[in-house]
Amino acid sequence: MTRLNSQHHQGLSYTHETKMLGAHLSQLRRVAHHRQILASVLRQASSSSSIEYQPIKSVLVANRGEIAIRVFRACTELGIRSVAVYSEQDKMHMHRQKADESYIIGQGLSPVDAYLCIPEIIRVAKENDVDAIHPGYGFLSERSDFAQACIDSNLRFIGPSPWVVEKMGDKVAARQTAINAGVIVVPGTDHPITSADNAYEFCVKYGLPVMLKAAYGGGGRGMRVVRDLNDVKENFRLASSEAEASFGNGAMFIEKFIEKPRHIELQVLGDKAGNVVHLYERDCSVQRRHQKLVEVAPAPNLDKRVREAMAADAVKLCKSVGYENAGTVEFLLDNQGNYYFIEVNARLQVEHTVTEEITGIDLVQSQIRIAEGMTLPELGMTQENITAQGCAIQCRVTTEDPAKSFQPDTGRLEVFRSGEGMGIRLDGASAYAGAIISPYYDSLLMKVISRASDLHASAAKMNRSLREFRIRGVKTNIPFLLNVLENQKFLNGTIDTTFIDENPQLFQFKPTQNRAQKLLNYLGNVLVNGPLTPLATGLKPAEVYAALPETPTATDPPRGFRDILVAEGPEGFAKAVRHHKGLLLMDTTFRDAHQSLLATRVRTHDLLKISPYVAHNFSGLYSLENWGGATFDVALRFLHECPWERLEAMRKLIPNIPFQMLLRGANGVGYTSYPDNAVYKFCELSVKAGMDIFRVFDSLNYMPNLLLGVEAVGNAGGVVEAAISYSGDICDATKTKYTLPYYMNLADELVKAGTHVLCIKDMAGLLKPHAAKLLISSLRDKYPDLPIHVHTHDTSGAGVASMLECAYSGADAVDVAVDSMSGMTSQPSMGAMVASLMGHDLDTGMDLSNVSEYSAFWEQTRTLYAPFECAVTMKSGNADVYQNEIPGGQYTNLQFQAFSLGLGDQFEAIKKAYREANLLLGDLIKMLKGLPTIEGRPGEQMEPMDFVSLKTQLTEDHGPRINDYDVLSSAMYPEVTEDFLNFREKYGPVDKLDTRIFLTGPKVGEEFEVQIEKGKTLHIKTLAMAEDLTVNGEREVFFELNGQLRSVMVRDQEAVKELHVHPKVSPGKKGQVGAPMPGTVVDIRVQVGDEVKKGSPLVVLSAMKMEMVVQSPCDGKVASIDVTKDMKLEGDDLVLSIDPQ
Repeated sequence: MTRLNSQHHQGLSYTHETKMLGAHLSQLRRVAHHRQILASVLRQASSSSSIEYQPIKSVLVANRGEIAIRVFRACTELGIRSVAVYSEQDKMHMHRQKADESYIIGQGLSPVDAYLCIPEIIRVAKENDVDAIHPGYGFLSERSDFAQACIDSNLRFIGPSPWVVEKMGDKVAARQTAINAGVIVVPGTDHPITSADNAYEFCVKYGLPVMLKAAYGGGGRGMRVVRDLNDVKENFRLASSEAEASFGNGAMFIEKFIEKPRHIELQVLGDKAGNVVHLYERDCSVQRRHQKLVEVAPAPNLDKRVREAMAADAVKLCKSVGYENAGTVEFLLDNQGNYYFIEVNARLQVEHTVTEEITGIDLVQSQIRIAEGMTLPELGMTQENITAQGCAIQCRVTTEDPAKSFQPDTGRLEVFRSGEGMGIRLDGASAYAGAIISPYYDSLLMKVISRASDLHASAAKMNRSLREFRIRGVKTNIPFLLNVLENQKFLNGTIDTTFIDENPQLFQFKPTQNRAQKLLNYLGNVLVNGPLTPLATGLKPAEVYAALPETPTATDPPRGFRDILVAEGPEGFAKAVRHHKGLLLMDTTFRDAHQSLLATRVRTHDLLKISPYVAHNFSGLYSLENWGGATFDVALRFLHECPWERLEAMRKLIPNIPFQMLLRGANGVGYTSYPDNAVYKFCELSVKAGMDIFRVFDSLNYMPNLLLGVEAVGNAGGVVEAAISYSGDICDATKTKYTLPYYMNLADELVKAGTHVLCIKDMAGLLKPHAAKLLISSLRDKYPDLPIHVHTHDTSGAGVASMLECAYSGADAVDVAVDSMSGMTSQPSMGAMVASLMGHDLDTGMDLSNVSEYSAFWEQTRTLYAPFECAVTMKSGNADVYQNEIPGGQYTNLQFQAFSLGLGDQFEAIKKAYREANLLLGDLIKMLKGLPTIEGRPGEQMEPMDFVSLKTQLTEDHGPRINDYDVLSSAMYPEVTEDFLNFREKYGPVDKLDTRIFLTGPKVGEEFEVQIEKGKTLHIKTLAMAEDLTVNGEREVFFELNGQLRSVMVRDQEAVKELHVHPKVSPGKKGQVGAPMPGTVVDIRVQVGDEVKKGSPLVVLSAMKMEMVVQSPCDGKVASIDVTKDMKLEGDDLVLSIDPQ
């Protein structure tokens, strides 16, 4: 049946719309006419009835959301005109668009009060020729005064009579009615209680535990289980407040709490002739906060005799009060087979869908027909005709976060995709991309109903459907529901109402990654607010895609030195290096080269592109330096990527070449002292992640720091390459501090410590060719079997000459960088070294054409990093490094800073001042006056680091995805890692973006792809950015993702400076308390200056008709309160601040 839908009629002319409306109403009249004829025939065919049949031509639904739409659909199928009412807050809600007509109510009232305003609803009905009103569930559905008001206004109420609604809605009256009908009840109060003191007295008299229940409503609202006498009054106030907000009456009913019962409810239908039938039962035991989450029909493993007795009692009770229309009789069933009546819900239930699925009976249509005067026999609904077939499950998909005690979440649905298919029914309302989930109403987003032959098959369909859902922008309970569906107790049908509480594993789930939407949020932020990683210069990344040289794809790379290392261990590796005839090279392109030339900013994305080529064409390398040093810090801090993941990814693509990292001895990869166990753990994990050779150094050659690093690497199973930091000039007789004997003595100590390889680390590029010959030949003469590796920088331009001299003097390996990434403060040219030794006994065995192709890739790739290009300020190397002795990376950074501060023309003076300061301090800072001195190595005096506690804290702060890599990153750089984890959670895997797009964002109209993992590629197109700001200072940025329109809201950081926007909590800042969910402040329990304990109540928030107490996260004193009563808050809005004790 075609339904008028305003969204589908935009742009049509008024005349055309009028014609369509007329045609639609004519069709409704025809269907209604046929329905009247059918009803007349049925009535004549059955026994004569004294009940007058009055057809209903129009129905107003006094409700909202999915239940309103459910009724509208039934009306359309019956040819009945449907009328919606909506609050101001629901003006964009789908339910008003699904009706034939819709009218606003409750203007000026609160969102909930609008739907509780009886005079408004009656007025709309009378003004628009409505015949009947359907109350749905919740709101006014169990208000007898509403039912009576409908009848008094000559409107039919689609539900029980006002007298029955009143009698069944009053828990005490319903209880007495059940007793009178011979139905067993749970012990409890015999009248509603409105005072917390009266509740306390009852509990003292009858004992605990007890259940507090709203006397005039259901659905879990206003329900609390109380087990401690001290909690009675507080829980009574909270439950009564919820009941008042939900049902307009805060009176409570108290009854004894049955331990571990099953919650079984019987669906009944009654007519005006006194007929009552049951439509079998539903098991509603999967509950939290006494609100149902999953319902199953029929109840699994229910004894046939219990089923029949329970059904007979339900029918008997309803007949005793002359029940008509739909209702539910609810029971608690203990593990002995005893059942107790608890209440009657005199309305349609949320979970009516599963009964419809197993019986084939449309309950809503049945409600309407009964209200018209049809009897159950006339509708073919005699008890013997009603059978249950198969099994149906309903899952309530809600916008709640199960990882945070089911806190309601609100916001904009950025993405919505449902799971459909055979055996799946979806009942929803405003579940579509762009919909706004408000804090004013229930958190139900959609009901998903599966039907199959049995419980297992139905659960499998439900599982499949939920896994197909993609909901972004708000949290949902889908991960939790999936755990329920896969739980063996649930699948066996052996659950009770404590199922959730007693199965904490239901909350052990990985949160959805939401990678695509997070990346769009990142891109939107870059477009609105500019780069999110600081750019060092005004240059922009080049618009190039570096051409990759051809690489075999179906073959393994040739064997290399790592194969020897894996097979023979560090000692066998060292022997193989020493016995190798030619000169070995270590390629620094993957680390020190770009640290020196591009501020360490080269990203994993580009390193991985060229990695297969390196593996296939440079298998003869001594090692590939690709980790440690500054790369660790910069990867986390500026590139927003995990250095451990970089290491693992490179290891997979380069299995044959040893990896080398820079380890700062006892300082790990940091710039401070750490407990010794932190360094040991770091080395252990590094080896597991793929690291092979550890170049252990201390810039001051402080032996205790070096020895700790040597021992840590040795224990981890890595290759120990202990390094001597070279300074000065051993050939200059005027320099008496750093002499040849000084270096030879250091070498002796490192050899005694067990180093596998000895390294000369020439950090500033001070090792001249003559000095190189003297030092290396002396070391070779003394240690003929020890591999020697030389590291240098080419700042002076003499790097190639020095490295050749090292090779001639007995060095086994020297550092180079590929040509386009060599020179200046980087390492000597790989191509120059290869060409210089071609045909020589020390021939490297490298193919110069391969070096050229490798260099071509980096020549193009380097232009992507133009914002960090050292050549902006440095045009060549400079031999004055022999005077100022500035290390390569530091030289580049110092020059950058000088030019950034407008001091570029004074850089020569700066270098001179650096030299003078160095000489003034005697080449070594021994002590600063006024600072405490430390005896011995600092790390050995520190308490061991507690990795278990650190991981626990990180997991609490950032969720279950925290791994050992994150723990070690935090151990090295706690604040930097905290920022990285927050960034990753907010923006996703930004390391997968192309470098230009990562740094400066895409252009409008640009299309590009992002491979987030193997076999999963996102196709993105940037469409537009809105010019207008929202009231919160946000701009909407539009994209096309995999062919579908997506948009993100981005706060304009410049624009909001002129707007008043409530502050948010700062991630990781202790003592700040944020709103755990969007809502309204209904009570403030503390004042500034109050002393609070951890767990103390601070404020009470109300959202989605639920109240939540925000508790103190720590002991301390309230420093400031940032909210006022009745203030509306968004999630993570700052509530107050506490000075922690």
